[in-house]
Amino acid sequence: MVWTERDVPDLTGRTAVVTGANGGLGLQTALALVRAGAHVVVAARDPGRTAAAEARLRAAHSSASVEVVRLDLGDLSSVAAAARAVLARHGRVDLLVNNAGVMALPRGTTADGFETQFGVNHLGHWALTAHLLPALLRAPAARVVTVTSTARHRARRLDPVDVHLRRGYGPWAAYARSKLANLHFGLGLQRRFAAAGVPAISLLAHPGLTDTDLQARAVRAGGAGWVGAAFAVLTARSGMSPFEGARPQLRAATDPRARGGELYAPRYGSHGPAVRRSVLRRPGLQEQIDTLWRVSERETGLPVDVRRA
Repeated sequence: MVWTERDVPDLTGRTAVVTGANGGLGLQTALALVRAGAHVVVAARDPGRTAAAEARLRAAHSSASVEVVRLDLGDLSSVAAAARAVLARHGRVDLLVNNAGVMALPRGTTADGFETQFGVNHLGHWALTAHLLPALLRAPAARVVTVTSTARHRARRLDPVDVHLRRGYGPWAAYARSKLANLHFGLGLQRRFAAAGVPAISLLAHPGLTDTDLQARAVRAGGAGWVGAAFAVLTARSGMSPFEGARPQLRAATDPRARGGELYAPRYGSHGPAVRRSVLRRPGLQEQIDTLWRVSERETGLPVDVRRA
Protein backbone atom coordinates (compact mmCIF):
# COMPACT_ATOMS: atom_id res chain seq x y z
CA MET A 1 0.00 0.00 0.00
CA VAL A 2 1.45 3.38 -1.03
CA TRP A 3 1.77 5.95 1.77
CA THR A 4 0.58 9.48 0.95
CA GLU A 5 -0.28 12.66 2.84
CA ARG A 6 -3.81 11.23 3.21
CA ASP A 7 -2.32 8.80 5.73
CA VAL A 8 -1.19 11.57 8.10
CA PRO A 9 -3.06 10.99 11.38
CA ASP A 10 -4.99 13.62 13.30
CA LEU A 11 -2.50 16.12 14.72
CA THR A 12 -4.91 18.33 16.61
CA GLY A 13 -3.18 19.88 19.62
CA ARG A 14 0.34 19.28 18.23
CA THR A 15 2.83 22.07 17.60
CA ALA A 16 5.18 21.73 14.64
CA VAL A 17 8.13 23.95 13.71
CA VAL A 18 9.14 23.69 10.05
CA THR A 19 12.23 25.52 8.83
CA GLY A 20 12.08 26.90 5.31
CA ALA A 21 8.29 26.46 5.25
CA ASN A 22 7.84 29.46 2.95
CA GLY A 23 8.47 27.43 -0.21
CA GLY A 24 9.31 24.10 -1.80
CA LEU A 25 9.32 21.01 0.39
CA GLY A 26 8.82 23.01 3.58
CA LEU A 27 5.63 24.66 2.35
CA GLN A 28 4.20 21.33 1.18
CA THR A 29 5.03 19.82 4.55
CA ALA A 30 3.33 22.71 6.33
CA LEU A 31 0.24 22.39 4.15
CA ALA A 32 -0.16 18.73 5.06
CA LEU A 33 0.44 19.37 8.76
CA VAL A 34 -2.14 22.16 9.05
CA ARG A 35 -4.62 20.05 7.12
CA ALA A 36 -4.16 17.37 9.80
CA GLY A 37 -4.88 19.90 12.55
CA ALA A 38 -1.40 20.80 13.75
CA HIS A 39 -0.39 24.30 14.76
CA VAL A 40 2.48 25.10 12.38
CA VAL A 41 5.26 27.57 13.05
CA VAL A 42 6.63 28.77 9.71
CA ALA A 43 10.27 29.48 10.50
CA ALA A 44 11.85 31.19 7.51
CA ARG A 45 14.01 34.13 6.47
CA ASP A 46 12.48 36.02 3.53
CA PRO A 47 9.56 38.19 4.76
CA GLY A 48 7.87 38.48 1.37
CA ARG A 49 7.93 34.77 0.59
CA THR A 50 6.90 33.97 4.16
CA ALA A 51 3.88 36.28 4.01
CA ALA A 52 2.83 34.65 0.73
CA ALA A 53 3.24 31.18 2.26
CA GLU A 54 1.16 32.13 5.29
CA ALA A 55 -1.59 33.44 3.01
CA ARG A 56 -1.51 30.22 1.01
CA LEU A 57 -1.76 28.10 4.15
CA ARG A 58 -4.75 30.06 5.40
CA ALA A 59 -6.41 30.03 1.99
CA ALA A 60 -5.94 26.27 1.64
CA HIS A 61 -7.40 25.54 5.08
CA SER A 62 -9.86 27.99 6.56
CA SER A 63 -9.19 26.66 10.06
CA ALA A 64 -5.39 26.63 9.66
CA SER A 65 -3.49 27.39 12.85
CA VAL A 66 -0.32 29.15 11.68
CA GLU A 67 2.25 31.54 13.05
CA VAL A 68 5.39 33.02 11.51
CA VAL A 69 8.80 33.32 13.12
CA ARG A 70 11.69 34.94 11.28
CA LEU A 71 14.64 32.57 11.14
CA ASP A 72 17.99 33.11 9.44
CA LEU A 73 19.96 29.89 9.87
CA GLY A 74 23.09 31.74 8.79
CA ASP A 75 23.04 33.91 11.91
CA LEU A 76 23.16 32.31 15.36
CA SER A 77 21.64 35.41 16.96
CA SER A 78 18.63 35.05 14.64
CA VAL A 79 18.37 31.36 15.50
CA ALA A 80 18.38 32.18 19.21
CA ALA A 81 15.75 34.90 18.76
CA ALA A 82 13.52 32.58 16.75
CA ALA A 83 13.79 29.89 19.41
CA ARG A 84 12.96 32.40 22.15
CA ALA A 85 9.85 33.44 20.23
CA VAL A 86 8.72 29.82 19.91
CA LEU A 87 9.44 29.01 23.56
CA ALA A 88 7.61 32.12 24.76
CA ARG A 89 4.42 30.94 23.06
CA HIS A 90 4.65 27.17 23.42
CA GLY A 91 5.43 25.06 26.44
CA ARG A 92 6.19 22.11 24.22
CA VAL A 93 7.15 21.39 20.62
CA ASP A 94 5.91 18.09 19.23
CA LEU A 95 7.63 18.19 15.87
CA LEU A 96 10.71 19.92 14.49
CA VAL A 97 11.37 19.53 10.77
CA ASN A 98 14.89 20.70 9.93
CA ASN A 99 14.10 21.24 6.26
CA ALA A 100 15.64 24.52 5.07
CA GLY A 101 18.87 24.54 3.13
CA VAL A 102 21.10 26.03 0.45
CA MET A 103 22.97 24.26 -2.33
CA ALA A 104 26.19 24.68 -4.32
CA LEU A 105 26.90 28.27 -3.37
CA PRO A 106 30.12 30.13 -4.18
CA ARG A 107 32.56 30.37 -1.31
CA GLY A 108 31.09 32.50 1.45
CA THR A 109 30.61 32.75 5.18
CA THR A 110 27.68 33.18 7.52
CA ALA A 111 27.26 36.03 9.99
CA ASP A 112 29.32 34.00 12.45
CA GLY A 113 32.14 33.20 10.04
CA PHE A 114 31.10 29.64 9.21
CA GLU A 115 31.41 28.23 5.69
CA THR A 116 27.94 29.04 4.36
CA GLN A 117 26.60 25.62 3.42
CA PHE A 118 27.85 23.87 6.54
CA GLY A 119 26.73 26.86 8.60
CA VAL A 120 23.19 27.05 7.22
CA ASN A 121 22.42 23.41 6.48
CA HIS A 122 23.93 21.94 9.64
CA LEU A 123 25.13 24.39 12.29
CA GLY A 124 22.01 26.56 12.09
CA HIS A 125 19.81 23.52 12.60
CA TRP A 126 22.11 22.23 15.34
CA ALA A 127 21.64 25.52 17.20
CA LEU A 128 17.87 25.59 16.68
CA THR A 129 17.53 22.03 17.95
CA ALA A 130 19.70 22.84 20.96
CA HIS A 131 17.54 25.83 21.88
CA LEU A 132 14.26 23.94 21.40
CA LEU A 133 15.39 20.72 23.10
CA PRO A 134 13.70 21.42 26.47
CA ALA A 135 10.35 22.02 24.72
CA LEU A 136 10.81 18.90 22.59
CA LEU A 137 11.44 16.81 25.69
CA ARG A 138 8.30 18.18 27.36
CA ALA A 139 6.19 16.71 24.53
CA PRO A 140 4.87 13.18 25.08
CA ALA A 141 6.42 11.83 21.88
CA ALA A 142 8.35 14.50 19.99
CA ARG A 143 10.03 13.95 16.65
CA VAL A 144 12.97 15.73 15.06
CA VAL A 145 13.19 15.14 11.31
CA THR A 146 16.36 16.23 9.52
CA VAL A 147 16.45 16.42 5.73
CA THR A 148 19.54 15.03 4.02
CA SER A 149 20.34 14.22 0.39
CA THR A 150 21.89 11.49 -1.74
CA ALA A 151 24.71 13.99 -2.25
CA ARG A 152 25.99 12.78 1.13
CA HIS A 153 27.40 9.70 -0.61
CA ARG A 154 29.94 11.94 -2.36
CA ALA A 155 31.12 13.72 0.77
CA ARG A 156 34.53 13.67 2.36
CA ARG A 157 34.91 13.26 6.08
CA LEU A 158 34.63 16.37 8.21
CA ASP A 159 38.08 17.73 9.02
CA PRO A 160 37.92 19.22 12.54
CA VAL A 161 41.04 21.30 11.81
CA ASP A 162 39.57 22.88 8.66
CA VAL A 163 35.83 22.89 9.33
CA HIS A 164 35.21 25.93 7.14
CA LEU A 165 37.24 24.78 4.14
CA ARG A 166 39.76 27.60 4.21
CA ARG A 167 42.36 25.38 2.53
CA GLY A 168 40.14 24.36 -0.35
CA TYR A 169 36.58 24.91 -1.46
CA GLY A 170 34.26 23.41 -4.03
CA PRO A 171 30.57 24.33 -4.09
CA TRP A 172 29.29 20.80 -4.67
CA ALA A 173 31.79 19.19 -2.29
CA ALA A 174 30.76 21.64 0.43
CA TYR A 175 27.10 20.85 -0.19
CA ALA A 176 27.73 17.11 0.01
CA ARG A 177 29.62 17.57 3.26
CA SER A 178 26.74 19.53 4.79
CA LYS A 179 24.26 16.83 3.79
CA LEU A 180 26.48 14.14 5.33
CA ALA A 181 26.48 16.25 8.49
CA ASN A 182 22.67 16.22 8.40
CA LEU A 183 22.73 12.42 8.30
CA HIS A 184 25.23 12.15 11.14
CA PHE A 185 23.30 14.68 13.22
CA GLY A 186 20.04 12.76 12.86
CA LEU A 187 21.68 9.45 13.76
CA GLY A 188 23.65 10.94 16.65
CA LEU A 189 20.58 12.65 18.08
CA GLN A 190 18.63 9.39 18.02
CA ARG A 191 21.45 7.61 19.85
CA ARG A 192 21.37 10.27 22.56
CA PHE A 193 17.58 10.17 22.85
CA ALA A 194 17.70 6.39 23.27
CA ALA A 195 20.55 6.50 25.80
CA ALA A 196 18.67 9.05 27.90
CA GLY A 197 15.51 6.95 27.82
CA VAL A 198 13.30 9.82 26.63
CA PRO A 199 10.26 9.33 24.35
CA ALA A 200 11.53 11.75 21.67
CA ILE A 201 12.91 10.27 18.46
CA SER A 202 15.08 11.52 15.60
CA LEU A 203 14.47 10.51 11.99
CA LEU A 204 15.90 11.34 8.56
CA ALA A 205 14.48 11.94 5.11
CA HIS A 206 15.63 12.80 1.63
CA PRO A 207 13.38 13.97 -1.22
CA GLY A 208 15.09 12.37 -4.20
CA LEU A 209 14.97 14.29 -7.47
CA THR A 210 12.42 17.00 -6.76
CA ASP A 211 11.80 20.14 -8.78
CA THR A 212 11.94 22.96 -6.24
CA ASP A 213 13.42 26.45 -6.43
CA LEU A 214 16.59 25.14 -4.76
CA GLN A 215 18.08 24.26 -8.14
CA ALA A 216 17.25 27.63 -9.71
CA ARG A 217 18.64 29.52 -6.72
CA ALA A 218 21.87 27.53 -6.94
CA VAL A 219 22.27 28.47 -10.61
CA ARG A 220 21.50 32.14 -9.94
CA ALA A 221 24.04 32.22 -7.11
CA GLY A 222 26.79 31.38 -9.59
CA GLY A 223 28.54 28.52 -7.82
CA ALA A 224 26.77 25.51 -9.32
CA GLY A 225 28.47 25.74 -12.74
CA TRP A 226 27.45 23.56 -15.67
CA VAL A 227 26.57 20.73 -13.30
CA GLY A 228 23.99 22.94 -11.62
CA ALA A 229 22.57 24.10 -14.94
CA ALA A 230 22.24 20.53 -16.18
CA PHE A 231 20.74 19.46 -12.86
CA ALA A 232 18.18 22.26 -13.03
CA VAL A 233 17.10 21.15 -16.52
CA LEU A 234 16.92 17.51 -15.39
CA THR A 235 14.76 18.25 -12.37
CA ALA A 236 12.47 20.53 -14.37
CA ARG A 237 11.91 17.83 -16.96
CA SER A 238 11.78 14.67 -14.88
CA GLY A 239 11.84 15.58 -11.20
CA MET A 240 8.97 14.94 -8.85
CA SER A 241 6.80 17.85 -7.80
CA PRO A 242 7.40 19.44 -4.37
CA PHE A 243 4.06 17.90 -3.36
CA GLU A 244 5.49 14.42 -4.07
CA GLY A 245 9.01 15.19 -2.86
CA ALA A 246 7.79 16.25 0.58
CA ARG A 247 6.27 12.85 1.30
CA PRO A 248 9.43 11.23 2.76
CA GLN A 249 9.90 13.92 5.39
CA LEU A 250 6.18 14.08 6.03
CA ARG A 251 6.04 10.33 6.58
CA ALA A 252 9.05 10.47 8.90
CA ALA A 253 7.29 13.23 10.82
CA THR A 254 3.89 11.60 11.19
CA ASP A 255 3.70 7.87 10.45
CA PRO A 256 2.81 6.16 13.76
CA ARG A 257 4.84 3.12 12.67
CA ALA A 258 8.06 5.10 12.14
CA ARG A 259 10.88 4.45 14.60
CA GLY A 260 13.84 6.51 15.73
CA GLY A 261 16.90 6.40 13.50
CA GLU A 262 14.97 5.48 10.36
CA LEU A 263 15.47 7.11 6.96
CA TYR A 264 12.57 7.75 4.60
CA ALA A 265 13.17 8.33 0.90
CA PRO A 266 11.70 7.64 -2.56
CA ARG A 267 11.44 3.92 -3.27
CA TYR A 268 13.56 4.08 -6.43
CA GLY A 269 16.24 6.40 -5.09
CA SER A 270 15.30 9.55 -6.97
CA HIS A 271 11.60 8.86 -7.63
CA GLY A 272 8.71 6.95 -6.20
CA PRO A 273 6.56 6.69 -3.09
CA ALA A 274 7.97 7.42 0.36
CA VAL A 275 9.38 4.27 1.95
CA ARG A 276 11.75 3.35 4.74
CA ARG A 277 15.29 2.86 3.43
CA SER A 278 18.30 1.28 5.07
CA VAL A 279 21.02 3.58 6.37
CA LEU A 280 24.42 2.62 4.98
CA ARG A 281 26.55 2.19 8.10
CA ARG A 282 30.10 2.50 6.87
CA PRO A 283 33.15 1.73 9.01
CA GLY A 284 33.95 4.59 11.36
CA LEU A 285 30.40 5.90 11.43
CA GLN A 286 30.29 6.44 15.18
CA GLU A 287 33.67 8.14 15.11
CA GLN A 288 32.38 10.57 12.46
CA ILE A 289 29.25 11.27 14.50
CA ASP A 290 31.34 11.96 17.60
CA THR A 291 33.60 14.28 15.60
CA LEU A 292 30.56 16.18 14.32
CA TRP A 293 29.28 16.57 17.87
CA ARG A 294 32.58 17.99 19.14
CA VAL A 295 32.96 20.34 16.18
CA SER A 296 29.36 21.58 16.30
CA GLU A 297 29.48 22.31 20.02
CA ARG A 298 32.85 24.04 19.66
CA GLU A 299 31.76 26.22 16.75
CA THR A 300 28.34 27.25 18.07
CA GLY A 301 29.07 27.17 21.81
CA LEU A 302 25.82 25.21 22.19
CA PRO A 303 25.62 21.65 23.44
CA VAL A 304 22.91 19.28 22.26
CA ASP A 305 22.88 17.40 25.54
CA VAL A 306 19.67 15.44 26.09
CA ARG A 307 20.55 14.59 29.68
CA ARG A 308 20.82 18.26 30.72
CA ALA A 309 17.95 19.70 28.69
